[in-house]
Parts: sequence; C-alpha cells; structure tokens
Amino acid sequence: MTETTANGQPYLRIEGLWKAFGDFLALKDISLDIHDGEFVCFLGPSGCGKTTLLRAIAGLDLQTKGQVTQAKKDISDLPPSARDFGIVFQSYALFPNLTIKKNIAFGLENTGRSKPEVEARVTELLDLVGLPDQGAKYPAQLSGGQQQRIALARAIATNPGLLLLDEPLSALDAKVRVHLRHEIKELQRKLGVTTVMVTHDQEEALSMADRIVVMNHGVIEQVGSPTDVYREPATLFVADFIGEMNQIPATAGASGRVTVGTSEMICKPHDFGNNAPVIAAIRPEDVIPHGDGARSPGGEDVIATPENAFEVTVDEMEFLGSFWRCRLASERFGEEELIADFSINAVRRLELATNKTMIIELPEDRLMVFAPEDAR
Repeated sequence: MTETTANGQPYLRIEGLWKAFGDFLALKDISLDIHDGEFVCFLGPSGCGKTTLLRAIAGLDLQTKGQVTQAKKDISDLPPSARDFGIVFQSYALFPNLTIKKNIAFGLENTGRSKPEVEARVTELLDLVGLPDQGAKYPAQLSGGQQQRIALARAIATNPGLLLLDEPLSALDAKVRVHLRHEIKELQRKLGVTTVMVTHDQEEALSMADRIVVMNHGVIEQVGSPTDVYREPATLFVADFIGEMNQIPATAGASGRVTVGTSEMICKPHDFGNNAPVIAAIRPEDVIPHGDGARSPGGEDVIATPENAFEVTVDEMEFLGSFWRCRLASERFGEEELIADFSINAVRRLELATNKTMIIELPEDRLMVFAPEDAR
C-alpha cells in the first residue's frame, strides 16, 4: 500500500465537511485524508453519520459546506456520474431482469468499448470473483453471497479510482460474512484500489481495514490502525464501542495513579487533576489471573504490579468456546462487577469455579483512565 499519490498528496481529501438536514447536523466539520491504495472503514453506531459521509464522497448527498478532493481534482460539486468511483450497496441493487453477464456489462457498455472488449472484461471479472460459470443466470438464481460478489464485480468493472462499500456484508449470515470479508480484502489488495467501507460491525472493521475512522454524533472520535483503535482508544466511547470494556468509577491521583474505592492503583499516565472523578477502564482479556503462590517472591506465578493485585470472588462463569468469561466481585468495586476473559488453560490450571476466591492483577500499562462523560 502506497501512502500518497505520485505528487505526495492524499488520494482523497475531505476538508471541513458539514451536512445538515433541516435543523439536524448529520456531519460536523469532518476532515480526513485517505491514501492511495488504502482500505478505510467508517465505523460507528446507527445514526453516527458514516453513511452520510460516504454518500457525500459519492455525490449522492451533496455536503452543506466543505470540500472533497480526489486525485488533486475538486469533486465537491460534481454529480455522481462525473466522479470516479464504483459503489456496492447493502441491497446489492442488481437488475433482476438482466443476466449476471449483462449486470456486470451494464456500466461497461457506456464507456465506448467494443462488444468483444466488454465480453472479455466480463469474463475476466467473473473469474476474478470466483463465479466463472454463473454468467447466464439471473440474480434470483444466486445465493446472497454470490449476488454480493457480482455487485462487487460490477462496481470495479470500469477500473474506478475509488471503491465505496455501504455495509456490503450486513445482509448475509455470519459464516458467509466471514468468508466474504476475507475475499473482499484479498481482491482489494490485488487490485490496489482505494476503498472506503461503511460498517457498524467492529469485527469486520478490525479484520479488513488498514485504518478505522470511528464516528459518533456526526464527528470523528478517532482515526487509527485497527490495533491502535482497539488497544489505545482515544475516548471512552471508542473504548466501549469497539470490543468489551470494564468501566469502574474512580478518582484521579497524580499522573499514572488512580484510586478505585479506597485503594490506589498504578495506571497509564493521564492529565486529570487530583481528585477528579474519572472512569478506570480495562479490557476483560487484559485481566491477569494468579494462583495461590502469586504473592511469593520467586514463585511460579509472580505479580508484576502488587498495587494492582487483589482478591476477588468468581460470581459467574460463561463458556464461550475459546475462553471463559468470568464475572468477578470484590469489596474494592462495591456493587460493580469486573468482567475477565480467561483462557481454557488458565481456568484448568487454577481450577476456577463459581464462588471460588482468587487473586487477579490489572496490568498498569492496560489500565486506562477516561473522562466520565461517555460512561455507560
């Protein structure tokens, strides 16, 4: 994946974009650079503005103000037909009365290509999406996953500079979605086409995107790689929306310190003032389980941060296939429960069971502190 276009500029640049529907502001001062060949996901809950932003890029809903530049060309006021993109909708939008070949050829026939050229391109695309023998069929004769592949083939038929995907997998069942998201990503890498996908599925975004744009209430909360957005969330909304996150009411101390209940813990550095109300947050998989000898120096199961280790009682255990999700109670949290995800090996090694007491540790580099505004 190249970082920029040949002139050193982003391939797609969005600057100061606003979109209003009457008195409702769907987008508020959105600015974003997308690089050549990049796969970017717009991720967020329903109503966050992600689809509105995609439609503004496509020219289907012109922005109220702001600028969209593609390959150095200002496309802000151009109609969709004058913009260089292919689009795949959630509903596929295939023509039911046309064969698969004619569906794919629809856009090609208006490009001045000869019939043999169109036929050759359609055959190439059917091979590319793994459906070489389906050209004579009609959309209703194909499965949902096959229809989505045909919609994708039609979108890339004219070699567009930009591919837009509007929740392309949401209408499919879980197993087909997992298979197709891998195929779409591989196809995007092979073609090198700059791609923007809208999704509300966190797993989909984490597995497919080079970068994720997390949106909420018409603004961008965070932009980053899947690893950065998941492991280093910028806000409590991002932390809570992507994956599971424990949220514990706490009080800030000096930077790198937070008080939960009556106990001070070491946490990631923060900028909150002393005694400020905050939310201490940690992901369930980051909670470390310890055995009986954990507090013994030189023991097999030594605690790295004693300040962050304490006793809990296992209230509930839920088997989720590759791990156990445990709900833990402690005097330190009062009525709050801590969710921890423990591996099958850890549960077996420590002989964990409901009502058993154990020691856990919250690693200081994974214990984060946020402002309480977005708390559940």
